[in-house]
Amino acid sequence: MAPGSFGLPGYAELQCCSNFTFLQGASHAEEIAARAAQLGYEAIAITDECSLAGIVRAHVAAKEAGIKLLVGAHFRLTNADGSPALAFTAIAQNRDGYGNLSELITLARTRTAKGSYLLYPHDLDHPDPPYAHLSALPDCLIILTPDFPAKEARLNAQAEWVARTFGENRCWMGLTLHARALDDVHRNVVLDVAERHGLNVVATGQVLMHVRSRKPLQDSLTAIRLNRPVTECGFELAPNAEQHLRSRLRLANVYPVEALAQTLNVASRCSFVLDELRYVRLTRKNGHLSF
Repeated sequence: MAPGSFGLPGYAELQCCSNFTFLQGASHAEEIAARAAQLGYEAIAITDECSLAGIVRAHVAAKEAGIKLLVGAHFRLTNADGSPALAFTAIAQNRDGYGNLSELITLARTRTAKGSYLLYPHDLDHPDPPYAHLSALPDCLIILTPDFPAKEARLNAQAEWVARTFGENRCWMGLTLHARALDDVHRNVVLDVAERHGLNVVATGQVLMHVRSRKPLQDSLTAIRLNRPVTECGFELAPNAEQHLRSRLRLANVYPVEALAQTLNVASRCSFVLDELRYVRLTRKNGHLSF
């Protein structure tokens, strides 16, 4: 389906967590891919948190449905003092980008206990010598995920770091609007800070379910994660079911036109498909690995 068919905007969803993001995602990766095709999306990204576990199932479903699949992952960086630094999504542009993304995930997962991960800002702006090749995560596109509601001073510092580390040409400021009370405030701060740092704003859904009817399941997953009854989770529960794959008509009524257009820009710059992967035998010669 061509972008803008039937007067609706073309769209690619760039942030989707499947059930492989444990106790958060409420849909299978293949359900997300199939639903995105039904809605006429140009592409769909599976971006589980520090994981590529859902990619193979999504790849099969996307091929069957005839939709482009983007391969990525979502990360939360931690400061040296243990405080949250920022969150971002990385999407592989090509095979090299996929390899770099996979290696970053391995680094993060092997640093701490099973089921957790740990990444610091210096892993990307000044990595240790064994991982120097991961500096700025080459061949990946980066989407900064602002906190909600965005605080200008904090987002300004995050945007400055992202633009300096990755370069303005391959990073975006994500704008996520879920019909919450402070959406207008959030949008204005995001747009202002992005313009200040020369970043394009891109619409994202931070999707956790392929259809809104999965909201009760998503609430149950939240309760299990928090080890509380659903009735005692309060504001920890999502206030509505907007974190599903929304219709393009709905998206057109929520997001700025340019933010929707940027989703297609990101998707067009990613050519990697899992079919490119092949078994490669490595040999060691003079202490170095070679193909």
